[in-house]
Amino acid sequence: MSDSNVLVLDNGALYAKIGMSDWSKPKTVPNCITKAKSERRRPFIGSQIEECRDVSGLFYILCFQRGYLVNWDIQKTVWDYMFNNECCPVNFADTPLLITEPLFNFQSIQEAMLEILYEEYECDAVCKTNSVDLIAFNYTHGEDKKKPLCCVVVDMGYSFTHIVPFIKGTKVKNAIRRIDVGGKMLTNHLKEIISYRQLNVMDESYVINQVKEDSCFVSQNFNEDMITGRKRYPENSIIREYVLPDYTQIRRGFLRKLDPNNDSNDELQTLRLNNERFVIPEILFHPSDIGIQQMGVAEAIVHAIDACPDETKPHLFNNIVVCGGSALFCGMQSRIQNDVRALAPDEFSVSVTVPENPITYAWYGGQQYSQSLSFLKSCVSRAQYEENGVKYLVEK
Repeated sequence: MSDSNVLVLDNGALYAKIGMSDWSKPKTVPNCITKAKSERRRPFIGSQIEECRDVSGLFYILCFQRGYLVNWDIQKTVWDYMFNNECCPVNFADTPLLITEPLFNFQSIQEAMLEILYEEYECDAVCKTNSVDLIAFNYTHGEDKKKPLCCVVVDMGYSFTHIVPFIKGTKVKNAIRRIDVGGKMLTNHLKEIISYRQLNVMDESYVINQVKEDSCFVSQNFNEDMITGRKRYPENSIIREYVLPDYTQIRRGFLRKLDPNNDSNDELQTLRLNNERFVIPEILFHPSDIGIQQMGVAEAIVHAIDACPDETKPHLFNNIVVCGGSALFCGMQSRIQNDVRALAPDEFSVSVTVPENPITYAWYGGQQYSQSLSFLKSCVSRAQYEENGVKYLVEK
């Protein structure tokens, strides 16, 4: 079976990454149903969102709430779309499924998921794991010559940020740390700031998420950047204009330099972005800025490593891997590197890695894992499900 094709599904809260194990890259599908104000009657499932003519006022109907899968009707609709000819045609009778679930998932959710996979989709074999396990597997079994025995996975997800140390492929459960800040909160906070300062965009989650992706960066020196942000243009090197999409010529907005002479004759609608560009990602480092009394990413990494055995600490500090959508912010790697370096003991060297594509990194880990011998051992067959029931499988 290890040579057979496996369907790998990294079932994230905003994007699902899906593909057969012999594919060179996965398909990234929005794990939600979206509806547009302009086309009320038609729901857009998964990647159909690209067919929407006007995504202003687009609203999401999500399967996940606060990081856990709670809306099964929506999830099943998206899965139907994903397992179909349109996206990834699959015959579950002879194709094992590798699927991810959140850390510390509730037992009732695990039972419901397995029941749907075996009963509705008639899966022959299912292996469920966490995306952090696949990230660690990819990092420690990569193509590099060095194969580290320990690593710390920082998974910046949609709802939460998890910090998970691994020693010899096993999670150190008592050292896992969670920060209640994810991509969703950053987008919501940006919506509030822009709505307060310029233009009411509280209904524009989709567009403001693009604004965040295109214009935000991680500050390397917050106080200096704040001083720069107070200056007038052209001394202010941070201020930019974001041209909003109009859905006739411009499908996706873009960032451009401020042109003070362009006010009158330009018909495009723009947002003026100044310190918002670096204040938003800063929440990951200082959640207390918006009233969340928790540690930032750098302190949480050090705190998690401190809970591990002493002999593993030098290896953990030297193998920190950052994944998830927020890892794509410009400057993220160097900022975490500098902040952890400042907090770590002097005798340890600190090394932070952000993969080339931090969103699909877990899927590639699943692709490698699906061809390993341990995958065979961790798969649960349909016969075992029918014989022992769903409770036994969850405990296993």
